[in-house]
Amino acid sequence: GWMEQANVEIAYLIDPDEKPLDSALKAVEEKSEGQMKPQGVRDVRKALEDKTLDAISVATPNHWHSLMAIWALEAGKHVYVEKPISHNVWEGRQLVIAAANSPMVVQSGTQKRSVDALVNAVKYVREGNLGPIKVSRGFCYKRRRSIGFVDVPQPIPPSVDYNLWTGPAELEPLMRERLHYDWHWVWNTGNGDLGNQGIHEVDIARWFLGDPAMPERVLSVGGRFGYIDNGETANTQAVMFDYEEAPLLFEVRGLPISPEIDGMDNYKGIRIGVVVECENGYFAGGGGGGWAYTNEGERVQAFDGDGGDKHAQNFIDAIRANDKSLANAQIEGGHISSALCHLGNISQRVGSVM
Repeated sequence: GWMEQANVEIAYLIDPDEKPLDSALKAVEEKSEGQMKPQGVRDVRKALEDKTLDAISVATPNHWHSLMAIWALEAGKHVYVEKPISHNVWEGRQLVIAAANSPMVVQSGTQKRSVDALVNAVKYVREGNLGPIKVSRGFCYKRRRSIGFVDVPQPIPPSVDYNLWTGPAELEPLMRERLHYDWHWVWNTGNGDLGNQGIHEVDIARWFLGDPAMPERVLSVGGRFGYIDNGETANTQAVMFDYEEAPLLFEVRGLPISPEIDGMDNYKGIRIGVVVECENGYFAGGGGGGWAYTNEGERVQAFDGDGGDKHAQNFIDAIRANDKSLANAQIEGGHISSALCHLGNISQRVGSVM
């Protein structure tokens, strides 16, 4: 995404795993036809020492997001931080405080905030064209298979500096088959699909409600069903966020319709997206836009989208304008939507209303 922006140079690629780092360095050089030859380093702190570096883009596992972003702000760098912007509620608030005390641009990686179709759809619903909102629903019906089961610690790949990869998380033995990606499904480093895919749709559903802050109550029910593996997070989860205007309901489904059919369920045609139900109709869609419908399911108005491709450009534009208010996904909003996911998971883990 950054390579596609005019007059943007990739100065560094950073990864504690040398294997993907080497591959990415070659890919950037090839794609730029030799015009970009970024440095490869394993520790972000090395790059942050470079006074000529303007910004960093944080696309690490979740447990690194807030700390790395705060370090970057302390070093005077602009920050694009992927969703969720934190691994827990407390550290997300620390990033918000750091951003408020810095002149630098901080963009949350909730890319759907830069989809014009959703901007227009939210405006359409908020203006009352479908009547008062009854419920704002978000969905992550996304097939997730077992990550396997091991009962003894697994060897760390020799290309990985595991201490650095673990960073602010607990330095625990690797109790799963794969180090990469499956960190999403253990609490030490991930937040399950509620905080992985789901954060996008939680954010959109909250947006339709007028971007309220924290809800009065949160209740989650669900669990990890269908297989026994080393994953800890729920693959089936329903969360209710109790807002004054209307409830926000979110669902995670990682299992198929049935053991015989490997397809996924849907709600009013949506598997990954939102359905905002109002008194006189509903909106159904997601990152690619959507439609307004009557209560009988007849299409009323289309909202065509681009999936969020403009989000990176928006970040660069805000930097060049030296105006952090131009970022479409302000870090305060990214924190609140991330915190909703964390609160849902807390409710799930403690087994009570939060």
